[in-house]
Amino acid sequence: MTLDLVKRGQSLTITNIPDALIRAQAIRFGIAEGETVLCAEVVPAGPIVISKNKQEIALGRGLARQITVDLGR
Repeated sequence: MTLDLVKRGQSLTITNIPDALIRAQAIRFGIAEGETVLCAEVVPAGPIVISKNKQEIALGRGLARQITVDLGR
């Protein structure tokens, strides 16, 4: 499942960030493979907001579509 398909309130683990450019963008946000985050909000036709360590990060749908996640870990 990709990050753009998650629902608000779901806990998820980042399992795969496919290429170096996307991985670099994600690392700038403090996100790496193996991290557990919480989906704080899904803005209709807008970004996915994830929460990690009391920090909220809004990711655009294009970037979120490239990040593979696992639910419920």
